Amino acid sequence: HQTTPIEPCFFSPFSMHLIQMDSVQRWMEDLKLMTDSECMCILQSKPISLEEDAHGEFPVSSQHGACDNLQLLLKRAWIISTELTRIVQKLEKNRWQRVHSMTVRVNCQVRSMINEYNILTKISWEEMHQYEKMLVEKCSELTTVTERCIQIEDEQILKSMKSCINDALTTVAQYFAQLIELALTYEIKNLVKEIDSSDNLYSIESAVSNLFSLTQEGSHLCRIIAKEGGIVALLKICRQDCFRCLYPQILRTLASVCCVEEGIQQLEKVDGILCLADILTDSIHSQATHAEAAAVIAQITSPQLTFTQHLNSFLENMEEIVTALLKLCQEAASGEVFLLASAALANITFLDSKACEMLLQLDAMKILIAACSDKQKVDSPYSRDQVSILNVFFILIGSSQIWVEIPSKDQTDNIALGGQCNQKYGTEYILCKNLRNFSFF
Repeated sequence: HQTTPIEPCFFSPFSMHLIQMDSVQRWMEDLKLMTDSECMCILQSKPISLEEDAHGEFPVSSQHGACDNLQLLLKRAWIISTELTRIVQKLEKNRWQRVHSMTVRVNCQVRSMINEYNILTKISWEEMHQYEKMLVEKCSELTTVTERCIQIEDEQILKSMKSCINDALTTVAQYFAQLIELALTYEIKNLVKEIDSSDNLYSIESAVSNLFSLTQEGSHLCRIIAKEGGIVALLKICRQDCFRCLYPQILRTLASVCCVEEGIQQLEKVDGILCLADILTDSIHSQATHAEAAAVIAQITSPQLTFTQHLNSFLENMEEIVTALLKLCQEAASGEVFLLASAALANITFLDSKACEMLLQLDAMKILIAACSDKQKVDSPYSRDQVSILNVFFILIGSSQIWVEIPSKDQTDNIALGGQCNQKYGTEYILCKNLRNFSFF
């Protein structure tokens, strides 16, 4: 039997160079995108110490663990969300190679996040596992589809596959959002439980600090905090004298949570406004505590919020609150305290016109104008703006004693108050946009 010799296959040096460079470049591209996440996955799946050593002599407190978990979730959520957005942008430009390499990276990041979070928490439940599984499967499917795209040159086929990739990306984003929502809710529940059940000053302080940090991440987390009983737990602490030193921190957190409707609803539901009124009128508390209580009042009465018009419990306690806030303006030891108290007063006048009548009876403008002459107390244009707002409301209800008459030739920087005032007083009264232009400053 005679075998047919195989003809040797020759490549030109130039062709060989192209083939080698193409494969190497592709390998290096994938490698630099995958190495970090893959290494993390492998390392995190292996325990550093023996199981019995995991619970050492000095166990980490639960609130520190919750803080670490939350920071991990927020950091990974931001990274992965950014990557998904970038994939959509590259897809619109038909950058198929980039789409695939970025999809590989997201796939690795998702797996790494799930693995790392499960190791940290050591607690999981069926619903969480379900979303983890669906997310991983969809990420793998997306990676497979994008890999096929880089091997196809037909534009029509690629065009038809683009809609499939868009749908897959949308599904990945939905599963990812639901998974993060579940995990964040679980961690917030733990923080709220720590605040509600602990009688240790330092544990509560740490948990409240972590909760406040979460409120700075956006309104969505504030809604979760309100929904999971955060307002109730914080107010419970504010009703215990033994935790008086924590009141400023707790009230600051309350103000942040009350930037959303759910927070304000919970505050009113559990008589939180009455609690604030008690704190403001109780002279035993420090001025820092009074200032933070004023900040909560300023937040829940903000004119920018459309859902604060029916705070029945606030109207019931308005006289005590207005009196206490005006006293705080008068006794303010710093610009920040005056700003918070005056902002709360200005916002209340938007909420109910009766507040203006109360302030007039208390000779408020005399007190506020006297405060404005103190450069340490009123040290910013924002504070003067609050006094300006109150001045406007007093003018509108017809208090002539606090108006300032200015010749018409100096009207360039002022707001004309209109015909009603002219008819009533027979002269033109002007309100400065900024009270710094007034001679008594």
